[in-house]
Amino acid sequence: MAPPVSDEDVPRFWAALGLPGLADVHTHFLPERMMRRVWAHFDEAGPLVGMPWPIRYRGSDDSRVAVLRSLGVRAFSALAYAHRPGMALDLNAWTLDFAARTPGCLPCATFFPEPGVLDYTRDALARGARLFKLHLQVADFHPADPLLDDVWGLLAEADVPVIVHAGSGPVAHGHTGPGPFGSVLARHPRLRAVIAHLGAPEYLDFLRLAETYERVALDTTMMFTGFFDLAQPFPALALPRLRDLGTAGKVLLGSDFPNIPYPYARQLEGLARLDFGDAWLRAVYWENAAHLFALEG
Repeated sequence: MAPPVSDEDVPRFWAALGLPGLADVHTHFLPERMMRRVWAHFDEAGPLVGMPWPIRYRGSDDSRVAVLRSLGVRAFSALAYAHRPGMALDLNAWTLDFAARTPGCLPCATFFPEPGVLDYTRDALARGARLFKLHLQVADFHPADPLLDDVWGLLAEADVPVIVHAGSGPVAHGHTGPGPFGSVLARHPRLRAVIAHLGAPEYLDFLRLAETYERVALDTTMMFTGFFDLAQPFPALALPRLRDLGTAGKVLLGSDFPNIPYPYARQLEGLARLDFGDAWLRAVYWENAAHLFALEG
């Protein structure tokens, strides 16, 4: 079965695997003004981008949801992240409302080390949040900030996952890499965490965290597409470990839609060309997320 080379091929591909569709845990929907600012940053190849990055899927929220549905993405996220104090509460209100009116969207939320963070995180959980997002590179805070200790404990107790951009790609600073987030896991070993972008470029260290901690997983976002990983490729010697983690339920499909500079199909194609077998693809494309979020097939 040939991997998909265009978006039109995608439904044929997942159907041939015997799947009901795709589950993509790493997609972005934001308030319109903020989304346009994000796109402008990519258009300018800003310091956290560092290369030409033409956004492939623009348009309205409705048009982008329609694209996901045409691809067969049955479950997706509306990931937002606060990069300064005073943002998270309003972002959570928007993302949770978006999910409530958008079938297939997982209710998402975020947080920032600031007074009141425990209260509004608890409120987001009460409103049904099933997935949180932090971007340590953009937000530039230490994840073990004392203001967040009770938040991590709350999320661990609730067994609600948080997707964390903890790797140092494309630009490192003192709060990225395996050390800072590793210290959070050492204190909260039951935390349900998903490391974005397979932890690029510190792949080996983040693989180790996923192997060490029962509830730590990785997402595939932008990896094996010939773009994000071009300068810092995933080490070939570690591919067997990635295969084993996927089989164990610890690798989830992520894409970064709509903020990608190539067709959505390329993410699926890149994973298929790893040649780990159909069972691995079924697990990563759907089954692992379906188990994590109790999705109906």
